[in-house]
Amino acid sequence: MANFTRRSLVLGSVAMAAAQVRPASAQLPTIRIGVLADFSGIYTDLLGIPGVECAKQAVDEFIAAHRGFKAEVIHADHQTKADVGAAIVRRWFDSEGVDMVIAGPNSSVGLAASFVCKERDKACLGVAVTSTEFTGKQCTPNAVNWTYDGYMFSKAVALETVKAGGKKWYFLSTDNAFGASLTEETSRFVEQAGGKVLGNAKVPISASDFSSFLLAAQASGADVLALSIGGADLATCLKQGGEFGLTKKMKVAALVTFLNDIHAVGLDTMKGLLFSNSFYWDLNDRTRAFTKRVAPRMAGTYPGMTHAGCYAVTLHYLKAVAALGPAAAQKSGAATVAKMKELATDDDAFGRGAIRIDGRAALPAYLLEVKSPAESKGRWDYCKVLSTASAEEATKPLNETGCYLVKA
Repeated sequence: MANFTRRSLVLGSVAMAAAQVRPASAQLPTIRIGVLADFSGIYTDLLGIPGVECAKQAVDEFIAAHRGFKAEVIHADHQTKADVGAAIVRRWFDSEGVDMVIAGPNSSVGLAASFVCKERDKACLGVAVTSTEFTGKQCTPNAVNWTYDGYMFSKAVALETVKAGGKKWYFLSTDNAFGASLTEETSRFVEQAGGKVLGNAKVPISASDFSSFLLAAQASGADVLALSIGGADLATCLKQGGEFGLTKKMKVAALVTFLNDIHAVGLDTMKGLLFSNSFYWDLNDRTRAFTKRVAPRMAGTYPGMTHAGCYAVTLHYLKAVAALGPAAAQKSGAATVAKMKELATDDDAFGRGAIRIDGRAALPAYLLEVKSPAESKGRWDYCKVLSTASAEEATKPLNETGCYLVKA
């Protein structure tokens, strides 16, 4: 006891206090992810709650493998309105501590969210943005487009359909940025392949009656009806086209087709339809393993391409956050996206890949054909793979994007 002085006791007390404080100060901040999607309109099934659950699956898996890491997912309904989406994103940043936004579906909303994210230096990750402008003329260092764009959707379907004899095309296009971009991209490939575009009718969102548009398409003399339409509108249009017998007279190219569309419309109407996707649940052992893990939290549905995109982009973002450090990632979305581009992508949904300088994820795409009822082995067994486009083939050449980052 003689060796203990008042000074040593005081120093010992300070050391103990510091030791008690140190664990709290070393705690990592919570990363907040906001899923901005349609939860009440025509695109509800395209992303919606299943997409949120896939993002949460990625968070749960990452936290399980990285002790002490903290992240959470919130969501909000943009109502397919760009101004509503932008207002939500600003609120998230101003008062709810959101660090990253997953944007989609609807290109106009995605572009609006990207603008706000650049303004506030946050990360904007698109998973259902068709417009190539997102990583083109309106690209930003804060944005990534993961799952698809109009170039991917258009190229394989246009080339294969013209090759099979579908030379004369007539388009029905949603009257927004999504429809315009998709029709423009597809028309270019049709003409390059030797086909001809006879017309394009712009269709309002949430149209309930497509009869006048379908009759105009039939009267045009086209042998291919190309649908630059998505969500519930696509299902409605295909069903009405089947009722008119149009699908028996013309080859139908539904340019933006998802697993949930086939499920909603049915194999009888959709059989033989060609379309491109970057993910299908039954592609390989890894996609089947991912589906097995996530399906229990998806209320009876299987993941489609956009749902898988939510999982993959969240997982890769979290890898970048961990590599950069959560505090640094929260400070700069552009720095986080730069780290995402630096790291190779690898997940069970899409396999190995990379993110290009323009922000586009370079991933393979698959030309799929919808099975007939006789070919299907059961629920969700809807497609067969006809061919695979490499990541280079499935993405627009960098020198054609118009993205200023390519020249920087």
